[in-house]
Amino acid sequence: MKRKLIMSLIAIAFAFVSQAQTADEIIEKYFENTGGKAKWEALQGAKFTAKLKFGAMELPMTMIQLKDGRQTSTAVVQGMEFRQQVFDGTSLWGTNQMTMKPEKSDAEATENFKTTNLGEFPSPFLDYKKKGFKVEFLGKETIDGAETFKLKLTKKPIKVDGKETENVEFYYFDSENYVPLVVESEVKAGPNKGIVGQSKFSDYQDASGLLFPFTLTSGAKGQPGGQTVIFTAIELNPKVEAATFAFPEGK
Repeated sequence: MKRKLIMSLIAIAFAFVSQAQTADEIIEKYFENTGGKAKWEALQGAKFTAKLKFGAMELPMTMIQLKDGRQTSTAVVQGMEFRQQVFDGTSLWGTNQMTMKPEKSDAEATENFKTTNLGEFPSPFLDYKKKGFKVEFLGKETIDGAETFKLKLTKKPIKVDGKETENVEFYYFDSENYVPLVVESEVKAGPNKGIVGQSKFSDYQDASGLLFPFTLTSGAKGQPGGQTVIFTAIELNPKVEAATFAFPEGK
């Protein structure tokens, strides 16, 4: 009886170690196939020029992300500049959709942004253990006809109405090329609370030695609609003025 128990414990331990190794192997393969881990680690920022397609509308769009966490997203709507998820290193702000004026986010939203986004660029999987993240391999799954490796990424918890809440994303990596095809996560707050958001990546292309998806489609899982972003240019390590991220005081 004791021998069987010991063998069972060994089997469980071996399965756990194998699973962890498999997850890390998938991640290592991903970095290897998209330009090399050293190049990703050296990346300090990126500027994305794109077209945002929302139904029949097509809007010009620019996004900038820097390794230190600063970022901005700008779209032009009927000649007016609309900004979202702008972070200057301290404050999070964006354009109010009703007034079209800049507005700072509340304290909880800002702290959640820092928790979920700082250290995310260029990939949450880059040195994920140092960030305090956990990755688990959940086996294979077919997504849109493609065989994928499913990874569960557990990041630092966020707060919803002051309560600490689990912060989990599920990544589906193509089993042949080891690039992410789909990311899913549950919406934790707001009018869409409980809905599973889904982002799909396709049309991977080379940008100065690194492989990026040039098409991103996002929306609610299993629901029609959503929006598609088509990247037309990606500039690595752009020179960006600090004022680019600053909240326009007095406006």
